Amino acid sequence: MANAKAWLQAARLRTLPLSVSGILVGCFYAFSQGFTNYSILGFALLTTLGLQILSNFANDYGDGVKGTDNENRIGPQRAIQSGAITVTEMKKGIIITSVLTLAAAIILIYLSFGKDNFGYSVFFFFLGLAAIAAAIKYTVGNSAYGYRGLGDLFVFIFFGLVSVIGCYFLFAKQIDTLVLLPAITIGLLSVAVLNLNNMRDQVSDALSGKNTIVVKMGAKNAKIYHYTVIMTALALTLIFAILSDFKVIQYIFLIAYVPFILHIKTVAKNTEPRALDPELKKVALGTFFLSVLLCIALQL
Repeated sequence: MANAKAWLQAARLRTLPLSVSGILVGCFYAFSQGFTNYSILGFALLTTLGLQILSNFANDYGDGVKGTDNENRIGPQRAIQSGAITVTEMKKGIIITSVLTLAAAIILIYLSFGKDNFGYSVFFFFLGLAAIAAAIKYTVGNSAYGYRGLGDLFVFIFFGLVSVIGCYFLFAKQIDTLVLLPAITIGLLSVAVLNLNNMRDQVSDALSGKNTIVVKMGAKNAKIYHYTVIMTALALTLIFAILSDFKVIQYIFLIAYVPFILHIKTVAKNTEPRALDPELKKVALGTFFLSVLLCIALQL
């Protein structure tokens, strides 16, 4: 039976800060407009963390049973690959995490809409089911979308648009057009993390039949794609600040641009995919840092 340490490693705690970035931005944008409810914030974070852990378990399972996680893989050894967790145990872990995440989502929906907005409740319930399905289907099954180059699209939608705009809507019960800009920003930076992962694993993914965007476009074009994604994200955040009439002190979020610029220089000079592995953590934490500074700016 797998021990707690094995499950913690399979949960891949280093990915969790990135997953909550969109939630924080959506919530604090709502806070800045007078919509304050810390219970909604708490359960939104719980639901998102559940979805991220579920995605990590499912990714471990899907790549493990398909043989994608093998001796050619550059990143950290996965739980099924190492034998720390069996396939059967991981299946149970996926089911339990799915149930707990859905329960947190239902409580979140009730806290947001109560009994008065049944239509919104139904919509967000099915959105929650779609998020759970997306977390599982990334690498699991014959139709896994991560193996067909669709991972970037789904990450952009769920980590960016759904996370930020959906969270804002839970508070405000309306759509603010400006919130689309930070939603796209967080979505693009999340795509950048996935793209780095796929750049690192390009050779092993190609050998395993995992046709990511990087495998399809090649290393040179993947770098150009990477630069474009990050620079567009940073530009949109700046446009958001300008359109929101930020005061000078609110531009504190520009501090977070420095690590991204340094990261782009590192990627530009890179010739060895293995050396990109530490950059994943830098971009993930950089995105979280940007979201925190943006949240602070929205409260100034």
